Amino acid sequence: MVACSSHSEEFPSVRFVYLDYNATTPLHPQVLEAFISCSRNRFGNPSSIHWAGRESREALESAREQVARFCGCDPSEVIFTSGGTEADNLAIKGVAAASVRRGRHIVTTAVEHPAVLASCLSLEQNGYDITRLTVDRLGQIDLAQLEAAITPETILISAMWANNETGVIFPVAAIGGIASRHRIPFHCDAVQAAGWLPLECRASGVGLLALSGHKLHAPRGVGALIVRKGVRLYPILHGGAQERNRRAGTENLPAIVAFGVACELAAASLVEVSYRVRRLRDQLEAGILALCPGAVVNGDPVERLPNTVNISFPGCRVDSLLASLDLQGVAASSGAACSSGTVRHSPVLAAMGISPETAGGSVRFSLGRETTGDDIGYVLGILPAILERLRSGGASVRG
Repeated sequence: MVACSSHSEEFPSVRFVYLDYNATTPLHPQVLEAFISCSRNRFGNPSSIHWAGRESREALESAREQVARFCGCDPSEVIFTSGGTEADNLAIKGVAAASVRRGRHIVTTAVEHPAVLASCLSLEQNGYDITRLTVDRLGQIDLAQLEAAITPETILISAMWANNETGVIFPVAAIGGIASRHRIPFHCDAVQAAGWLPLECRASGVGLLALSGHKLHAPRGVGALIVRKGVRLYPILHGGAQERNRRAGTENLPAIVAFGVACELAAASLVEVSYRVRRLRDQLEAGILALCPGAVVNGDPVERLPNTVNISFPGCRVDSLLASLDLQGVAASSGAACSSGTVRHSPVLAAMGISPETAGGSVRFSLGRETTGDDIGYVLGILPAILERLRSGGASVRG
């Protein structure tokens, strides 16, 4: 259970359980310590040539090496960004700008993160041709469809490592193999996979890999884009010569140092944490299916992240369900954006062919390293009564 002292004082009888780790994660104590220490002691600009600048440059490059080891790449291939959104934008728009003479066609999928889909839409509105691959009922793409979509004009393939809503894992190595055979750069949004799956750029054929610090128990506002040697990329931010002229702007050194520590900690504990959290995820899922008749798990039951379960509760409206869980101290989320009592159904679940009625009652529970068995027991203890109350009270899905 994540400690929430201010909430505990407001609701002393409620247990607070955080099951929204795919949205963001709490700072790891060692990461916070690194952030504070760097803020106090490494105040120089890394681009300055005096002693203060050299100390900061040393800290910057040390963090770059930590991120590189985490991703299986060379430190020179790491570009620090403000987060996953900027990394995705830089990858897609940067490759497009560098490849305009070769072609204007990009292949992506219908279930990518909005940072990827919006970047592609922006290019599409400026004359680029975007192919959005469909997915099956389990959320998986058809590799034959990917191969068939490639044309002589194709300049980029963009497919995520793991889906943020369902946890479904794409066959990244197979996608990378197709991209390599056609000599097309492969951009992979690994924001959600980082910390749960080994990220090996060299072995997977990924040419551009996006990461975000706050999904790895690091601060918000920091991330990275791995750009493998040989991939042509134009900057989208212009100014100074930082990050080898690929991303202008004075580096956010304390956050970058903290990010490096987070990557090192994640690599060291990946196997142990993934195994333990998977068992808790399976316990939660099995308990829900046993206690809640009609509940349906969305996505591939095997090829998915160890911490994620997306489950639909037909007959319940997701905004009411999430609000009821919140009143009992449980933080979860949905792929749908809920506002003013109106349910906007998840584009990811829609792309999987899931009906609006089923998708409209879907909740994503995403566990983390702090999740305990007691947390899972608490959720399973309160959920049946919440569902019964909502269903008997008429809080059904509105299409």
